[in-house]
Amino acid sequence: MLKFLKNQILRINLIVVIALLLIHFVLKENNYFFSLLYYTLPLPLIIIAVVLFSIFQSKKIRTYNLILALVLSVIWFGRSFKINTSEAIKETDIEVVFWNATHKREFKDVFDEVETLPDVVVLVEYHAEELAETKLNYPDFFFYWHSESEIGIFSKMTIDIKEVVLSEDETVVINFFTNGINFYAIDVASSMNVYRKQQLKFVTESIKVIENTILLGDFNTPLESKFLNDIRTNFNQVLTEKGNGFRETWFWNIPLLSLDHIWVSKDLEIIKAEKISTFKSDHSMVKAVIRK
Repeated sequence: MLKFLKNQILRINLIVVIALLLIHFVLKENNYFFSLLYYTLPLPLIIIAVVLFSIFQSKKIRTYNLILALVLSVIWFGRSFKINTSEAIKETDIEVVFWNATHKREFKDVFDEVETLPDVVVLVEYHAEELAETKLNYPDFFFYWHSESEIGIFSKMTIDIKEVVLSEDETVVINFFTNGINFYAIDVASSMNVYRKQQLKFVTESIKVIENTILLGDFNTPLESKFLNDIRTNFNQVLTEKGNGFRETWFWNIPLLSLDHIWVSKDLEIIKAEKISTFKSDHSMVKAVIRK
């Protein structure tokens, strides 16, 4: 009986581990079903699963599992942990911040966390409950709130809204111009019923200007996604180019997925980038300093 149980545990270990590796490295986003598994089982969770399975294995199989976990950890660390140098910041540089405010937070929370007054801030899942008070406290600056999409924008200079486009699944792209730069504020709906391929296609088709442009948003899609390839062709991701530490922005300061992005067109220079971890939201803030 004991031998039978050991054989069953070994069989389950092999099946599950092979399936997890196939999903993450081979099948990925080949169809809607695989994409759901790919997003919900990021590499850190696969590493944890492999280690946990090793507890119930023989010494020989446990050794194989732990070696596999080590190899996967090296892959994850090499892909996700960044070490970059930043340049000296000039007064003419533009500081931008993006944050998923998780329905509860305000612009003042951003100002407190960043400890400066950024040139541009974009919030998604923003209810604007204290927006009137914030405007009174910052009378010399500019605010915009799109209530239907729950996106808020702050700028030290005038905000010129060019276009607001919403898809049927409530993905939204807001094109605005401020500080001499073209911006797109993006919130990809987190619906599990919609294939990210369709949503990212909607986003890329909504981006009509690819020079002197910054994209800020919760893409609800990991940075490794092939559906971001069109954006990757024309833009640089700030945490990849100039960030330090793990670039994943979700979940509750645990580096599981890179969902929150700032992308900068390749004619602009990224001077500095930073992920600001906070327990005020399950998403980290992303801050970047950009030079025209």
